[in-house]
Amino acid sequence: MTTYRPVGARIVAYGASVALGVVAVVVGMALPPEITFTVAELITLALTFLAFLAILHGIARSYVRVDDDGLEILNGYRRHRIPWAVMRGISMNRGAPWPTLVLHDDDRVMLFAIQGSDGKAANDAVNDLVRRIG
Repeated sequence: MTTYRPVGARIVAYGASVALGVVAVVVGMALPPEITFTVAELITLALTFLAFLAILHGIARSYVRVDDDGLEILNGYRRHRIPWAVMRGISMNRGAPWPTLVLHDDDRVMLFAIQGSDGKAANDAVNDLVRRIG
């Protein structure tokens, strides 16, 4: 079994999560003591922070798993299990952010875990999938 994950997107997502947390703490500590927040405001800030973390984690956790039966694709929080028999091809045009898997019924599934910005690793992954799809 082979698993492909984004490299640059994971670094950016988790780095941005840490930076967002640090900025929130530093700004919170730098506020003058006369500025206070109500419970509702604190809950709103916490929920907003958690929503940003959930979005960034969804980006970073994406993967494409290759096995003898087909592909398991996790794009953010949505999972696809696609057998080899229903795949028609894969396309990643120059400058595209990620490849697109084309199925026999002309449905398309984005492979978010293979980021074009990852360069050679992305090209190698696409070439491997093209070879397997045949």
